[in-house]
Amino acid sequence: MEMPIPVIYRKRIIPDECICLKDDTILYRDKEVIITRWVTLHPKKTLHHGYSCYFLDRGFKVSKFYDHDGQLISWYCDIITHSYNEATDTYIFTDLLADVIVYPDGFVRVVDLDELADALRDGLIDDGLVQLALRHLDKLLSVIYKGGFPRLQKYIDDLEAAGM
Repeated sequence: MEMPIPVIYRKRIIPDECICLKDDTILYRDKEVIITRWVTLHPKKTLHHGYSCYFLDRGFKVSKFYDHDGQLISWYCDIITHSYNEATDTYIFTDLLADVIVYPDGFVRVVDLDELADALRDGLIDDGLVQLALRHLDKLLSVIYKGGFPRLQKYIDDLEAAGM
């Protein structure tokens, strides 16, 4: 008997949208992580494809971005929250706007905090979600600054090395 494939949705606050990631391939799933391989939904000048690792209880998603030639662009980390419906095996991952980019040379950039502030000002997100976003962002930055980012990258790198 074939196991049903989990369904993943990406919910954004800005712009307000919820998209089924039906073309993403789920490579691995357990209680702590889900790892997917994907091609961009909307063609971009440089970004073409990549991998994402959703850290379910940590509140962030780490993605490895590649260009059209298969060259690494960066590691892109979204601050997220999620809900899960066991009956339908469906995840909804909500992007909490704050992001961290880790470039191949190790340079770290925090981006989109202005979007988080605008969303709060405009009533698109409440105080509780802003606090959650900042706590998840702090947790991720703490991992990065303490030299632990390679442990997060390893989830994707190991599957990629295995040819998945």
